[in-house]
Amino acid sequence: MYSAPDQSQPEKRRVFISFHHKDEWYRNEFNDRWGDQFIGLDVKLGDIPTESDAEYIKRLIQEDHIRHSSVVVALYGAETRKRKHVDWEISAGVSAKVGGRKGLVVMIIPGFPVSPYNEQGIYDQSRLYPYLHPRTAENLKTGYADVYFWPGMYAQMTDVQVKDLVELAATKRETHADKVHTAYPQYVNNLP
Repeated sequence: MYSAPDQSQPEKRRVFISFHHKDEWYRNEFNDRWGDQFIGLDVKLGDIPTESDAEYIKRLIQEDHIRHSSVVVALYGAETRKRKHVDWEISAGVSAKVGGRKGLVVMIIPGFPVSPYNEQGIYDQSRLYPYLHPRTAENLKTGYADVYFWPGMYAQMTDVQVKDLVELAATKRETHADKVHTAYPQYVNNLP
């Protein structure tokens, strides 16, 4: 006998998690903590043949993962801003060309090289910008993306509600579509 799906439960968002491979523990922990609140579409070890050329890798990630997501969560650690693949993933996410524009969430993880608090203890988001990909920084400046911090990084911040931040990012695809910034060229190589 057929039973109609439960309409009282909202559909889970499809989320692509972008991260530097050195921060894989945080990607895994993100999925372990909050993975029941979304459908994860991130790339797992072995999904992409390591001997593949850059354009093929980019196309696989876009076609098989990002295209089907509604939100990209970018985990930013110590070296993330230097990684071309993370830049490509964020670029694909904010581009309308890859299955429609995705919401963008920036999650700062432990090891990030600077505090968002200045010497007077005042929160200043602009302190983060030099340590992010330029495209990410611009989308934070315009308000298309929002930045959050790994739980426990700063005592004065409340814990994040991942379902809420994913939902807000998904909503901003429509409400902030005029604020998305895509002008920066994609990285060709990793930065030193």
